[in-house]
Amino acid sequence: MRAIPYAVIGVLALALAGAVAAQGASDMSGMSMSSAAAAKHGQGKGVVKAIDTKAGTLTIQHGPIAAVSWPAMTMTFKAKPATLLKGLKVGQTIAFDCTVQGMKAEITAIRPN
Repeated sequence: MRAIPYAVIGVLALALAGAVAAQGASDMSGMSMSSAAAAKHGQGKGVVKAIDTKAGTLTIQHGPIAAVSWPAMTMTFKAKPATLLKGLKVGQTIAFDCTVQGMKAEITAIRPN
């Protein structure tokens, strides 16, 4: 006889949990689920510190880039397309265009400077 009350309590608990989950989902129906921030575009000047053709990345010591709210720093960018890396040399001074979205930064154009 004791098994029946425990079974009823279990069924009620599951039903209540389902109702709470359904209510929570409906409360968020009007919200944008995109966590990606809008892309920002900027231009910078700097010195090539490292080139990784296998990874398609370029490390640049660059000055401030106001358009993306960055101070001067040294950082690694993904080159998009990777063919932008052709002909570059460590120590070379370049001007570049970049696109930043969240924590992702890509070089989209490179010009010798």
